[in-house]
Amino acid sequence: MDIEQFRKAGYAAIDRICDYYASLQARPVIAQVQPGYLRKLIPDAAPEKGEDFTVVQDDYQKFIVPGLTSWQHPSFFAYFPTACTFEGILGDLYASSVCHPGFNWSCSPASTELEAITMDWGAKLLGLSPAFYNTSGVGGGVIMTTASDSALTVIVAARSRYTRLFPEVKAEQLILYVTTQTHSLGVKAGLVLGLKVRAIDVKAEDNFALRGEVLRKALEEDTEKGLKPFVFVATVGTTSSGAIDRLEEIGPVVQDYPGLWLHVDAAWAGVALSCPEYREIAKLASINEYATSFCTNFHKWGLVNFDMSTLWVRDRKLLTDALDVTPEFLRTKHGDAGTVVDYRNWHLGLGRRFRSLKFWFVLRGFGVKGFQNYIRRCIKLNDLFVSLLKSSPNFAIVTPPSFALTVFRLEPTQSSDINPSASQLNDLNRIFWSRVSARHDIYLTQTDLNGVFCIRLAVGAERTTEAHIRQAFELLSTEAEGALKVWQEARTADE
Repeated sequence: MDIEQFRKAGYAAIDRICDYYASLQARPVIAQVQPGYLRKLIPDAAPEKGEDFTVVQDDYQKFIVPGLTSWQHPSFFAYFPTACTFEGILGDLYASSVCHPGFNWSCSPASTELEAITMDWGAKLLGLSPAFYNTSGVGGGVIMTTASDSALTVIVAARSRYTRLFPEVKAEQLILYVTTQTHSLGVKAGLVLGLKVRAIDVKAEDNFALRGEVLRKALEEDTEKGLKPFVFVATVGTTSSGAIDRLEEIGPVVQDYPGLWLHVDAAWAGVALSCPEYREIAKLASINEYATSFCTNFHKWGLVNFDMSTLWVRDRKLLTDALDVTPEFLRTKHGDAGTVVDYRNWHLGLGRRFRSLKFWFVLRGFGVKGFQNYIRRCIKLNDLFVSLLKSSPNFAIVTPPSFALTVFRLEPTQSSDINPSASQLNDLNRIFWSRVSARHDIYLTQTDLNGVFCIRLAVGAERTTEAHIRQAFELLSTEAEGALKVWQEARTADE
């Protein structure tokens, strides 16, 4: 493909992307294909000779698009949102056009320097302490792929710091802490690194948040057994329920254990810190006072296209002391002089993408005000959904709504003399869920909160409006009526 052929194909690609988004509302939310569908449509080996690219693009439309689940659909309420804005698309396009591995400053100075600048922009947007700014010369921020990579990186660094402080400690004595509501990233890091992991139970009466005294008890129990606590992963906005661990209680406990690293995973909810009115709820003051590291994903609820996980550390040397490997062929005069940041030493990989460009494009395109308005609008839409649930005698909210997330389920005890057991209510909600999940025009996900089966609705698609929230409630109400009928008929038959 020469320049003019690329120009023509590029114009066609932009047109088709625009057509996709213009038609998004009319498309099914969930891909309507069966497992293995694509293998039946695509040859089992690459062509011997290159093909006309128009044909390739046509095949993308025919074969690939039908197999896409539309995460940007206005009726996508599953998991958490994944951002995709036109500003971010263009940033990715430009970044791909100057493909370079970015493993040191000399690879492309603009890539490293823009990352350092935009990470400070992000820190200021969220209200993080200047201790986390790159300009501090001590702390700083780095762009990672996902929150899982961020957690794995800081756990490696935490282990390295602990063993430097206490060289007599054996690897098998180290223990990593999460809660039963923490994302699987903590347990997976333990598997990768061969570490003991303890998931501390959290309670419904605490809204599934970890309390300080519960953490202290776990630390004391394990210390008495000869184990060495070295890192705790706290969460602001857990996946299942949106729970926020009590950092104001946890921070002082962590400080009582020398060498214990406090990592705050706010992968989804962290961007809510951009709005000053949510900073107290999201524990910003405690993050700034106690956190060793903090992560949030702008590629979830933060308008920047995947992948765009942001990690800030209070002391960058905690990363570089653990991860700096510089063979002769990677040495540069600027790196040797310490006048530049070589981000490869801040994470596990060597090469890295030019992610800061899309971050820059999005922050400039939306501005602080536009970013805040988007977050507030999503929360307002979730508030509307909550009010609709409360207006119905059939629905119950399982745990307090968290920003733009609501966890709910059917509880007919609110409208009748029926007094089902916990097990029967779970059966009812599984029937309800099976009906909802069979639809192609809306997408939610289920969860289990300490044995309570329930449904999650997370608002975040940029194109979701009040009309979509009302439509979602009507669809859910219809499926609820159907589920209740099936459930009551089954109970009558059993009696």
